[in-house]
Amino acid sequence: MAVLREVKSIISNALKENRFKLLEHEALRLCELYGIPVASYGLARSLDEALTIAKKIGFPSVAKVVSPDISHKSDVGGVILNLKDEEDIAKAYEKIMNEVPKRAPNARIYGVLIQKMASPGVEVIVGGTRDPTFGPVVMFGLGGIFVEILKDVSFRIAPLEPEDAEEMIKEIKGYKILEGYRGMPPRDIEALKDIILKVSKLMDEIDNIKDIDLNPIIAYEKGRGALVVDVRVILK
Repeated sequence: MAVLREVKSIISNALKENRFKLLEHEALRLCELYGIPVASYGLARSLDEALTIAKKIGFPSVAKVVSPDISHKSDVGGVILNLKDEEDIAKAYEKIMNEVPKRAPNARIYGVLIQKMASPGVEVIVGGTRDPTFGPVVMFGLGGIFVEILKDVSFRIAPLEPEDAEEMIKEIKGYKILEGYRGMPPRDIEALKDIILKVSKLMDEIDNIKDIDLNPIIAYEKGRGALVVDVRVILK
């Protein structure tokens, strides 16, 4: 019950502000509440907070502006990668808070998201949408540029059973990459199944969510899990 209360609080706060897209830290928290593993993060509203968060989550880190009015953060200097120490964090925070208002003068800025950079692996995507005919539908595929170029994805109507999640993973043409291809180690399929099932549960329980995209999810070697880096949540 506590989980649902916090989820509803996050969503109602957004709707009160007339926002139909959750902010990055809100979307990541939503995933955490459903037990979905995300790259460590924190919202900094001051330089001191940014440094405290960075020391807690470790390096290398990334800094991203948090604003409901900016879709393409990189275009306004709102994303800085590969921050290796506290000095980098301080410079990145100051740069974002100084540069972004100049390039996007009307944008509301809630702060700067400090997030641990995930180790590389195979990128996959898990998504959910609310179809007018079928209701909540869950999607799985290779992530990053692959989802846009190859459109190699599978779908199921929620709620899902474990065998549904396994079938979704094995259905895509890119499954060979997840199995281990040409010397590449196999990926943690069980961790991916778990994320698919948790997204299914989330879509089934939270009617206010219209669309959710977890992309990229970094799939690590078998037994090493998977980690969500970015989340996009659109509300009804």
